[in-house]
Amino acid sequence: QVQLVESGGGLVQAGGSLRLSCAASGRTFSPYAMGWFRRAPGKEREFVWAIRWSDGNTRYADSVKGRFTISRDQAKNTLYLQMNSLRPEDTAVYYCAADTLRYGSNWYEYDYWGQGTQVTVSS
Repeated sequence: QVQLVESGGGLVQAGGSLRLSCAASGRTFSPYAMGWFRRAPGKEREFVWAIRWSDGNTRYADSVKGRFTISRDQAKNTLYLQMNSLRPEDTAVYYCAADTLRYGSNWYEYDYWGQGTQVTVSS
């Protein structure tokens, strides 16, 4: 069984930065891809970034282009999301997810999910 645990969320002023981490554990953890999604109050889950675990290829949402960056540490089975120039509209619960077969932006294709970490950006 794979477990994903996010950390690093918090309250930050607009223009500030946060770094989210997602630690993965499980005897046979070997994802094809991992991703970050977010859900703002009253909105649907939204794709943020995804990374193909083997070669680091990434894909991202236009809303975070130039501000967020995804990375991974394969030795530690850890996924990161560096968030800079944060805006109030980035306020959401951020989730990491792992997909064993695909490398996509559709949340319903991901197999494993963390519990989420709250990011709140004040204006």
